[in-house]
Amino acid sequence: MIARLTARRATNCRTSLVRSRISRVSAKTRARLAPVYWGILIFVIAQALTFLTVTREQPFLDRTHIYVPPQSAGGISLWPTPTPPPPAGETPAPPAGSLGPLLIFIFGFAIVLGIILFTVPIRTLRVFLRVIFALLFTWGVFIVLIFWLPLWVVVGISAAVGVTWFFVPRVWFHNLVMVLAMVSVGAVFGRLITPWTAMVLVGILAIYDFLAVRFGYMVWMTKKLSQSIALPAFVIPRRRAEWTASLRQSAVTDIVDQDPLDRQYSILGGGDVGFSLLLTASVYFAYGPAGAALVGGFALGGLVLAYWIQAVFLKGKAMPALPPIAVMSLMALLIVPFI
Repeated sequence: MIARLTARRATNCRTSLVRSRISRVSAKTRARLAPVYWGILIFVIAQALTFLTVTREQPFLDRTHIYVPPQSAGGISLWPTPTPPPPAGETPAPPAGSLGPLLIFIFGFAIVLGIILFTVPIRTLRVFLRVIFALLFTWGVFIVLIFWLPLWVVVGISAAVGVTWFFVPRVWFHNLVMVLAMVSVGAVFGRLITPWTAMVLVGILAIYDFLAVRFGYMVWMTKKLSQSIALPAFVIPRRRAEWTASLRQSAVTDIVDQDPLDRQYSILGGGDVGFSLLLTASVYFAYGPAGAALVGGFALGGLVLAYWIQAVFLKGKAMPALPPIAVMSLMALLIVPFI
């Protein structure tokens, strides 16, 4: 009897030990996968907010007498061309619908920013970069809300958002205003360019993204910007309690130097989301909501594919998400004319 009890206790102890180990492994797995789930959720929310915003955009333009030429479903605009005069009493929108100027601006900005980060100590740039980002977030909130609320209310809210982010840069708040800024970029520029112009832009930037990550330029720039708390990316924690943490903490400012398996936070590039929203909005104005939903869904599949490649082949190392997003978006754009 005593031998049976001893054996039973030993079995129970081994069972408890196995369960404890499984529980610890399961907790670690959930913690590693949490940024993936949150990244996908952020992408979905951004796409949904873009749909809501673009549905209000044309009525707003009509109400304020701002004239934007009807969006074309095909063609690639490489350089600005003369446009017909707007109807009487209408104010023409800025001519920003060509691929050439957009590429010059984007790559010029990336080069100039890289030179500044390389030559000027980050402690000198910290306040300047935070001011720039606070202004960007103020603009993003203003653009989204102006379609829904009176001007004086929008001005007050957007200014309060910019000031709050500057002085209290919490992780959850940073991600919220990043979503609104990317939605604004997509909604504004998506109304001005054709879908294929947007697609070529996304494709070129996907190649740049791949090369920049491959040769370390993107990682180096991310390291510099994270130290200034002005990171143009979504900061995604592994644990829910860390959503209320400050961007000033070392776990964020030193995120690039940490081992991928030990990081408390992951990042999702703002461009990976923003340029996808740009394409979605452009397709909406050219083909309608069904085509935009298809492109947005395929782009989401591209993000999931990027996470899968990062987990299986790169073991958590930096992965450019824009290339698979661009490939999946291109597939959707080829299907859109037939739906």
